[in-house]
Amino acid sequence: MEECIRFDHVTKRYGSHTALLDFDLTVYRGEFLTMIGRSGCGKTTALRLINGLLTPDEGSVSVLGKDVAHTDLIALRRSIGYAIQNVGLFPHMTVAKNIAYVPSLSKSWTRSQEQQEVEKLLHTVGLDSSLAGRYPHELSGGQQQRVGIARALAGNPQVLLMDEPFGAVDEITRRGLQQEILKLQKELGITLLFVTHDIKEALLLGSRVLVMENGRISQLDTPEGLCAAPADDFVRELVAGRA
Repeated sequence: MEECIRFDHVTKRYGSHTALLDFDLTVYRGEFLTMIGRSGCGKTTALRLINGLLTPDEGSVSVLGKDVAHTDLIALRRSIGYAIQNVGLFPHMTVAKNIAYVPSLSKSWTRSQEQQEVEKLLHTVGLDSSLAGRYPHELSGGQQQRVGIARALAGNPQVLLMDEPFGAVDEITRRGLQQEILKLQKELGITLLFVTHDIKEALLLGSRVLVMENGRISQLDTPEGLCAAPADDFVRELVAGRA
């Protein structure tokens, strides 16, 4: 398997709080890695280190074979999609302009391409192209979340980071989005890191599941391996709550 992302002895502190401690992790190309643990265990910190929003206090993070600390962050971020729980759509922009935002910065789409690519991405995330001219406040929560995913995919990223992207939608919408992202990841072959607080979601989506506790890895395994042989009491308690 080809390496895509590597954390090498990474420590990250916020004042007296240590978010990650001597953290080692390798994520492979095309993998769907779900990340779960208590609030403050370091999941979001790990994602932000990948796209250079944070820098490690110790150790190094490599993405696509390059040390994040010694690479062009603008170029790096163009190869990484980022989707978050509150979506972060620009309220004054239409759906089309929100989706085309990153390609418009790099001028990678012509005006004629923009309409075509936006329609294609809307279809990819299960939305009708008629929504392209609407504004975020005119959409449901589930529609907004899908637009956020479309925007994250607009730059044709090799890596997609998702930080509790479905946490603010109702259960029925969430199940639909879960199936959508599973299908998308398989079709696109993208490397996907997905943070969640829901063990059922983590086990459903991940080809591997990373359980974190106090800035360290409690267990990293397939969903089947995690359920069959929990590494410690914390993982055992977590897995027991999946029923």
